[in-house]
Amino acid sequence: MDEETTRTFEELEAWKAGRELRIFVFRKIAPLLIKSREFSLCDQIKRASRSVTHNIAEGHGRFHFLDNYRFCSQARGSLNEVLDQFITCHDDSLIEDELYQAGRENFNKTLRILNGYMSWLKRSAKPSDKPIIPPAS
Repeated sequence: MDEETTRTFEELEAWKAGRELRIFVFRKIAPLLIKSREFSLCDQIKRASRSVTHNIAEGHGRFHFLDNYRFCSQARGSLNEVLDQFITCHDDSLIEDELYQAGRENFNKTLRILNGYMSWLKRSAKPSDKPIIPPAS
């Protein structure tokens, strides 16, 4: 992927995968949590799923590879938060096994694509983008 040929974040496979995850959370998980009156957990998982795509989008707008990488790292943290909330929902019998497995598959796909994008960003960073580490005294 060439950063210069990617016009908007919407073209990024990592953002597209994050969007699929967010839609899954909003359409499949959130209604069950509302029905179970788990409003706090519902709010948390919705916010975390939004944070994945929000951070990828914001990082893309930074135009420096390592700055973009830092935002993707935040997105990956939010993605793991979504997984933890899937596990909580399953442990608390708020979602069935089938829905839990679908959520995990969605998570795994998004994580794989995001990690690939982050690897590309790191490899693509110019020497001037890389942090300067002062010599030990």
